[in-house]
Amino acid sequence: MEKVRLTREKATLLITLYAKAEESRMPDSLLQDHYAAGAVARIDYDFSSLGMRRDEMIGLAMRAYTLDAWVREFIAAHPGATVLHLGCGMDSRVFRVDPPPGVNWFDVDYPDVIDLRRALYPPRSGYEMVGAPMSDLGWLSGIPTDKPVLVVAEGLFLYLSEDEVLPLLRTVTTQFPSGEVAFDAYSRMGLALASRNRMFRATGAVMRWSLDNPLDLEAQVPGLRLRDEQWVYEESDGRQWARYTWPARAAVWLMRRVRPLRRLGRLVRYRY
Repeated sequence: MEKVRLTREKATLLITLYAKAEESRMPDSLLQDHYAAGAVARIDYDFSSLGMRRDEMIGLAMRAYTLDAWVREFIAAHPGATVLHLGCGMDSRVFRVDPPPGVNWFDVDYPDVIDLRRALYPPRSGYEMVGAPMSDLGWLSGIPTDKPVLVVAEGLFLYLSEDEVLPLLRTVTTQFPSGEVAFDAYSRMGLALASRNRMFRATGAVMRWSLDNPLDLEAQVPGLRLRDEQWVYEESDGRQWARYTWPARAAVWLMRRVRPLRRLGRLVRYRY
């Protein structure tokens, strides 16, 4: 068993890991993340103390599933791409997506988080783990710049300050010739509501960066152009809708119909 002593922003990885693991144990699982379930079984932590609800598990799994689909789409269009998975935590996206040979995949997070990943997840060809805080962009100098790059940041940017997010994005768009950036974004109201979530509040994590209008980022980071803005609970076929409890379905129904509520939390994808 691996003991964990994570606090603040780092501790939030336990929440998302557990959600994906538990959703993957459901008979109607969307994510099918068996690596997450295996990691939870090997971590010495009382996950039941999170008090996580089924609706929360499903919601976090839907977010990951959509980002997985965007990653697969990018790789299909750029078979020799580079993927930078920032603030990877214990997410097993590289195993879920299972990129083909020729794709260089880098999982990046704090050194102690990467140490935990190394203990729980196996190595694979074309895959590297990088231990570095997002405030130190020196690690980017070691990434090949001759391929299109996809930057994925799930559950990361909201914990950074604007003075960390913008330099990171500007460095990426300057250093790499072309690519995309995909992440989850929250309006100021959405950030305020997310910071009151009992599980995240218990970690002591501080949420800092919000994005009310995704077009604003085009002006702040030259070269970025918005490609997609998708509500975090949006889906194409409606199958996931039926999995929620009726209070959650009522809340989602209302949020779909009020634009400011739709922007509380959404997934965005930019190209450059």
